[in-house]
Amino acid sequence: MSQTIPFSCHYFPSREFRAGARELRRQPDGLSGERPYTLFTLKPLGPIIGAEIEGVNLAEPLEPDVKAELQRAFLEWKVLFFRNQPITSEQQLAFAREWGQLEKHPFLPKGSADEITRFEKDATMTGNENVWHTDVTWRLEPALGSVLRLSEVPPLGGDTLWADMGAAYDNLPEEIRQRIDGLSAIHDFTPSFGRFMTPEVLAAKQEEFPAAEHPVVRTHPETGRKTLFVNAAFTVRIVGLEEEESEQLLGCLFRQAHVPEYQVRFRWEPHSIALWDNRATQHYAASDYFPNRRVAERVSIAGGRPY
Repeated sequence: MSQTIPFSCHYFPSREFRAGARELRRQPDGLSGERPYTLFTLKPLGPIIGAEIEGVNLAEPLEPDVKAELQRAFLEWKVLFFRNQPITSEQQLAFAREWGQLEKHPFLPKGSADEITRFEKDATMTGNENVWHTDVTWRLEPALGSVLRLSEVPPLGGDTLWADMGAAYDNLPEEIRQRIDGLSAIHDFTPSFGRFMTPEVLAAKQEEFPAAEHPVVRTHPETGRKTLFVNAAFTVRIVGLEEEESEQLLGCLFRQAHVPEYQVRFRWEPHSIALWDNRATQHYAASDYFPNRRVAERVSIAGGRPY
């Protein structure tokens, strides 16, 4: 039996105009972000998300105290950026392993190792990542995070944006937060990757990677913060709602990643590195650099079941 939850989209009209301050917290209540970082320099790129790290050499193994301080910065800022890091693919893999086991992507082109996804984009191979999304939420256990390294950067364009989905949740009207807490949604690779497959391959992959059900609002396993956990690339419907209501509610929730106050935008340079928390963010790769080339390699860190 479908669950009936009266919902009005007037909170998020298609021509939304909401002036005034938003509630912007880097961390949930009870976690202090005021402790200084003493083993490297941290330069915030915005008030709540994104910071550049200077003074850490990613070509070398991390000392335990440096790793611990980077972990604290990772949870506080959600996305960490490192410039001037001419590291190899093997060193990128080693850095990613500092955060856990690595996973392979079954659909995207591989680089020099199975755990490396290579994005080599030019005028003949256009970018398809210009939609707000969280990586591999169609997995039963979506990725914890990713390490992205750019080796070739266009002269203009090709930026990546990240959105803090904890801030997105915080700023929903209380009535909407109450309505979506406890709901779950279905995540499926079919609308995105499936459109490039033959029917036979698609059927086999759907059996190997069945659609996953995750909470609409997940709790971050390390900070305890509630974050909005639906995305336009992979979330297809909310369990228990009629199709029209599900589409309307998802459309409203998807648009929360579009709010600039929740975002950071990073201008890539050659040998720049980004490490992001897939449990707390969405991201969007601007596809505005053609016919120039953009070459990147990504390594993803295996995660756990959202709750």
